[in-house]
Amino acid sequence: MKTLKDGAEADIRAVDEVSRRNVETIGRIQKEAEGHRTVSEMVADGFARAVGSWTFIIIQSVLLTFWVIANVIRVIKPWDPYPFILLNLALSFQAAYASPIIMMSQNRQARLADQRNHLALQIALLAEQEDTQTLQLLRKICEKLDVPMDDRIEEALEQATDPEKIIRQIKEVVEGEKDRK
Repeated sequence: MKTLKDGAEADIRAVDEVSRRNVETIGRIQKEAEGHRTVSEMVADGFARAVGSWTFIIIQSVLLTFWVIANVIRVIKPWDPYPFILLNLALSFQAAYASPIIMMSQNRQARLADQRNHLALQIALLAEQEDTQTLQLLRKICEKLDVPMDDRIEEALEQATDPEKIIRQIKEVVEGEKDRK
């Protein structure tokens, strides 16, 4: 005979299985998105990853420190005396090329985030529709079994969510907060 504990353990295993499948699905989607990158997107992502690392910051800091010290102390013949015009030129070139490349990577990441947000919204709306249908079914069961329910709560919960109305409410609240500031 199954005990309550056995049933709970089976439920936990079922939830673990569902969550494992979900994680695997998300992993496949992520790998697919990474696999469909163009060469320029891979270069931009690699560049952004390298430039946005502590290793890059430390190496660049060491090089800049060496540059300034070598040109100030004059142990060797200075190639870029104060005010370090050559160093400023090199850093300007670095910034001029690094910024757009990093933005290309960020734009691609933003497109992926938009797709994920759209997917999450669709799933949330489907879940809300399923919840509404479940509540309607529960109401019918309660009616059949003569179980009393609070009609106001019942009606509120069974109404479908209107995303456009919620967006308007959010805008009103956000704009109201901006007006108060």
